[in-house]
Amino acid sequence: MILYAEVECMMYEGNSLKFKRSIIKRVMAKLKNSCNVAVTELDYHDLWQRTKFGIVTISRNLDHAEQVIGEVLRIIDTFPELERTITNVERL
Repeated sequence: MILYAEVECMMYEGNSLKFKRSIIKRVMAKLKNSCNVAVTELDYHDLWQRTKFGIVTISRNLDHAEQVIGEVLRIIDTFPELERTITNVERL
């Protein structure tokens, strides 16, 4: 089972792409290490206030894949610099 999530976030602190990239690196490293998922920044590369992550997990059953994506969303929500605005999850 493959689950794919697109997660858009806003960043209200900081005012530079350098700050944004430092946050994105921390988020992506935490997700990769904690949840064993593939993650990348999909959009808004040149906007310092917004970002969009693409996250994929593969599992033998749907319940486990949903648990992994749920944990990913919980981890993203622990970053005070980010506010999750739009989340779309698809089964592929």
